[in-house]
Amino acid sequence: MRRVALISLLAASLTGCSTISSTWTSWFGSEKDKPAALETLSGPASGRIIWSARGDNIGFPLSIATPGDRFVVASSDGSVRALAAADGRELWRGDVGAKLSAGIGSDGRFAAVVNRDNELVVLDNGKVAWKKALPTPVVAAPLVAGERVFTLTLDRQVLAFDVLDGRKIWELKRPGEPLTLAKAGVLLAYKDTLVVGQGPRLAGIDPVKGQLRWEASVATPRGTNEVERLADLVGPAVRQGEVICARAFQSSVGCVNAERGSALWNRVVGGTNGIGADAQVVVAGDASDRLSAWKLANGDLAWSADQFQRRKLSEPVVMAKQVLIGDFEGQVHLIDRDTGKTRSRLATDGSPVVTIAVQGETALVATKSGGLFAITAE
Repeated sequence: MRRVALISLLAASLTGCSTISSTWTSWFGSEKDKPAALETLSGPASGRIIWSARGDNIGFPLSIATPGDRFVVASSDGSVRALAAADGRELWRGDVGAKLSAGIGSDGRFAAVVNRDNELVVLDNGKVAWKKALPTPVVAAPLVAGERVFTLTLDRQVLAFDVLDGRKIWELKRPGEPLTLAKAGVLLAYKDTLVVGQGPRLAGIDPVKGQLRWEASVATPRGTNEVERLADLVGPAVRQGEVICARAFQSSVGCVNAERGSALWNRVVGGTNGIGADAQVVVAGDASDRLSAWKLANGDLAWSADQFQRRKLSEPVVMAKQVLIGDFEGQVHLIDRDTGKTRSRLATDGSPVVTIAVQGETALVATKSGGLFAITAE
């Protein structure tokens, strides 16, 4: 209960800071807070929108699932859809009957979300199969893998359920941090290991028994009080082969070797969003929306780019040697992966880009007003 209360207190304090900043800007019109103007681009288009779809608004930390040949998406009103990645054709649709607070995880057949009553809801090809009340709030998308559904709560408990009937298989409670962040954390699979963000560390867990296999730090918390030392890992993390990279809130970006369970490198950089990567680079924005790319192999800086400062960027994704990232005006910027230079941009519906997911050679962009835009890079 103390941790949950502290989470609420932190959220309130951060909201208060935002209000003060907005008031200051409206009173004094500070130029330094204005978003960077869009560049004038003259080169050929390096991507195009191949299909689009509409849904309800998105008011929760949506993660788009990418099993097989499809995207599985959810809206705030509780609707869930599976769409063919190639053409946007609807494969199935369901409704959980309540507004959502977290989602979505899917293996293609089963999909899992969490509603605002803090119930884990699992659908089987669009039909609600079962619901299960969770002990503490959840904002991270559940993970569906190996005939199990895994959830990560705000106080960093990990719970495993049978995907067919909702039977709880195990739960893992570990000594936690004094404060945890009210933001979606890290939950993904590596071979036969469940990888979870636990404070500033990645933990490898046996998915069958719920036992810890290894632990590796992404950040070293620093500061004089609990708020300053808050360095929870923020989703989404990214996996390239046996390397998993993640962001520690306002602290650093780092990578670990999931085969050995050991840290590889980290770089001190502020920021609050997840990161993107391919086999060559790891890309992340900082608190002012300056982008940086580091070489995946050793963490050496590849480039930095400041043309999008204060444009309230989404997390980046890397596809076809380009970095795709969205902003508060619904613009999707396509950036050269090797130089950081903007190649082209695509407009969506004018509302902020919430998240971007990649399936093969297609990226799906979701906007706050419910727009879905499938992009192929060229």
